[in-house]
Amino acid sequence: MGYFTVKDESRYEFEEKKSIFIGRVKRIYSEDEAKKFINKIKGGEKEARHNVYAYAIGENMNIQRYSDDGEPQGTAGLPILGIIKKNKITDVIVVVTRYFGGILLGKGGLLRAYSKSASKAIEDSGIIEKIKGVELDIIVNYEDLDKIKHGFEKELWHIENIDYSDKVKILMYCPLECNDKVINKTIDITRGKCQVIVGDEEDYFKMENRLYREEDLCE
Repeated sequence: MGYFTVKDESRYEFEEKKSIFIGRVKRIYSEDEAKKFINKIKGGEKEARHNVYAYAIGENMNIQRYSDDGEPQGTAGLPILGIIKKNKITDVIVVVTRYFGGILLGKGGLLRAYSKSASKAIEDSGIIEKIKGVELDIIVNYEDLDKIKHGFEKELWHIENIDYSDKVKILMYCPLECNDKVINKTIDITRGKCQVIVGDEEDYFKMENRLYREEDLCE
C-alpha cells in the first residue's frame, strides 16, 4: 500500500484586499529539504511581511511542523497544515508569502486566505500516489509479442519500452502486488517460452495505469 504526495512544484498567486498571497508547494523528504526551501523563498521575497509555512514528512506524517511567521496564532500555519491533512498528502511543504496591502483582514479573513493559497497551490501541483514496484525485463519470441501486448492491454498494464533484437525485450515498471500476476500471465501466454528478470524493489509514482521513476516524473 502506498501513500499520496504532490507531483510537481507549483506556485499560485492571488490578491485579497490589496494583500498579495503567493502559495508555493514542493515535494520533500526531510526537514533539511524543508528548511532549505523556506530559506530560499525568504531570500527571494525579502520585502514580504510574512512567509508562513507548514509541512508533513513520512508515510504516516510522522513529522509535522508549521509557523505563523508573525500572523495571529491559528490563522496561517495551522490552517495550511489542515489543508495538507485534508488532501491526505505527505512528503510535502507549503509556503505562503504575504505582501501586506494596508487593509487588515481579521482572523477569519486571514484563515480563509491562507487556506485558499495552500489549497490552490496543491491543486495546481497535482496529487500522485507513491508505491513500491519492481522493474521487469520480459524476453519473449517475436511470435508471442502481439499476444503479450493484447493480454497486457486488457489488464491495463503499461509497457514502458520494447527492444527488438534476436528476441523481443519488454520493459515494465510493475506494482509490487501485481508482480506475480504479470509473470504468471506471461508464462501462460508464451507457454513457458519466456524469461522474466525481476529488478530490486524501488519507489515509483503511479498515475492511472503507469508507473514513473522520480527522475522521469520531473522531466
